[in-house]
Amino acid sequence: SAATPVPARSPTRMTEPLLGLRALPPHLSTVLLSAGGFTALHLVLLPTAFSTALGARWTTLPPRSRTDRCATARATALTHALLVVPLATCALGSKELNTDRVFGWSVDGRAGAACAVAAGYFIWDTVVSAVQFRDGAFVLHGALCGAIYLYAFRPFLAYYAVRFLLWELSTPFLHIHWFLDKLGHTGSSFQRANGAMLLCTFAGARLVYGPYMSYHFLQSIFAARAHIHPAIFIAYVTGNVLLNTLNFFWFYKMIVALHKRFKREKK
Repeated sequence: SAATPVPARSPTRMTEPLLGLRALPPHLSTVLLSAGGFTALHLVLLPTAFSTALGARWTTLPPRSRTDRCATARATALTHALLVVPLATCALGSKELNTDRVFGWSVDGRAGAACAVAAGYFIWDTVVSAVQFRDGAFVLHGALCGAIYLYAFRPFLAYYAVRFLLWELSTPFLHIHWFLDKLGHTGSSFQRANGAMLLCTFAGARLVYGPYMSYHFLQSIFAARAHIHPAIFIAYVTGNVLLNTLNFFWFYKMIVALHKRFKREKK
């Protein structure tokens, strides 16, 4: 792909105050509906569904096993992935985003819908991590991701925002693997197949496609750096490098965990 040309806009474009999400109003209801919907799913709908489907197997679990980063939270994250990946995929062909990869915006609303659902999800993730799980690392992760997808409505880097949502391709397989453990299917043929899909999608989306898009992301943001607030420029470049590094670390941890589990099952 060709590098993004420096946008022919005023140099004050991104050095003005950091607020000013001009593309947000048409999608604000989607952000709020997303945050509220994932909250209701986590606190009401999923516990009811699990209780009905699993009966005593659910009610006899310790409360932490039902509400920690386990059943209901994992099922909520899985639901988000199943929603946002198709939405992001539909926005990939936007001509407006491809023409200006830094400040462009999709007039058909597809990029806005994907970013709005993601922003609402990360708002839920931040709140539930702070209130229910008291996990500082997850609070920070949720807050930063939420800020990134809200800031896409400036508009800013919406072209890359929808593409990096494709990292969620591996998320369903990750949580399905956990559910198979809890439902007594550890080491089963289905879990082995799911584990293989987890590794393949994670490697493809996060270790191949991710660095490839990050290379073009860095090209674009460096080309337009004169039009970007210095704090925003540093935050986005640093965050992108750190997230790519974490993806390689997480992949290593997954391979180690899967190897230990299936080696134990074999014995």
